[in-house]
Amino acid sequence: MQFTLLPTAFASSFARRVIATLLTISIGTTASLIAAAPARAEGQIRIAEQFGVVYLLLNVARDQKFIESEGRKQGLDIKVDWIRLSGGAAVNDALLSGAIDIAGAGVGPLLTIWDRTHGRQNVKGVASLGNLPYYLVSNNPNVKTIADFTEKDRIAVPAVNVSVQSRVLQFAAAKQWGDKDYNRLDRFTQAIPHPDAAAAIIAGGTEITGHFGNPPFQEQELAGNPKAHIVLSSYDVLGGPSSATVLYATEKFRDANPKTYRAFVDALADAARFVTANPDAAADIYIRVNQSKIDRNLLLKVIKNPQVQFKVAPQNTFALAQFMYRVGAIKNEPKSWKDYFFEDPATASGS
Repeated sequence: MQFTLLPTAFASSFARRVIATLLTISIGTTASLIAAAPARAEGQIRIAEQFGVVYLLLNVARDQKFIESEGRKQGLDIKVDWIRLSGGAAVNDALLSGAIDIAGAGVGPLLTIWDRTHGRQNVKGVASLGNLPYYLVSNNPNVKTIADFTEKDRIAVPAVNVSVQSRVLQFAAAKQWGDKDYNRLDRFTQAIPHPDAAAAIIAGGTEITGHFGNPPFQEQELAGNPKAHIVLSSYDVLGGPSSATVLYATEKFRDANPKTYRAFVDALADAARFVTANPDAAADIYIRVNQSKIDRNLLLKVIKNPQVQFKVAPQNTFALAQFMYRVGAIKNEPKSWKDYFFEDPATASGS
């Protein structure tokens, strides 16, 4: 099993660089190079994840080898490669270049790449990683609502105009000032990986006074800086519990690798049941897999939050899709959430 870490600096030019090679760091083995390649034969899968507890189901599936186990039920010995990126733009570039098979990012990046590949590669959602509220946190006492941000403030997001955080912020702006001003706060946003953004909010004294993040970084900010406070919750904007982070793939990979695809989706369902039944063990897995120094009690607070639901069926994604079409962020109008998710029994109850 391999774990690949791509520097943040790759994000802007990733599409060009990934065609050459990917820097791979093997856990317990020497470093090696993996050449970017198109979707591969049955029994191999490359999965891109990002930072945060929102990727806990992947962490558990990896640690417990659920993909390999489900693969054996399909008569396959599946080789799994794990790749870590930062930001939906880099993830989407990796998927389209053929460097990965499964992309992990927000609903915003999914809708962007679904629209971009409609009628061609036909990228669609595979499953959700659960419902978790995302908080816009600020350490500026003067910022009580999004209307209070000024030219002196900068809001960190994982990717500008692509990430689910940036899209939810635009949605919130549209509700505040109308659709014509949906991008009113864009000039304040800046692409920064969650760990770096959290460090800036906790330390204070930088131009970064806001961070639209995800768990556990948002909880670390609230615990680490007495001035840090919640300005906005994604649940408030989207109208309730919603799937912020999802997994998606190309139609080619799904069609060419039905057994591997089935094993992967079944493994996610295994991971969801495991986390729900064993939150303490899941917390230990998160710390181990990510080599995290997070306070375990704070992590358990995130996992056991009543607002958090670990399930693979997407929930409440369509409002954001409608908004993005309405303001021209995507050109193809989705008629329902099923337009941008593959049909699958595991996600049939989605929305």
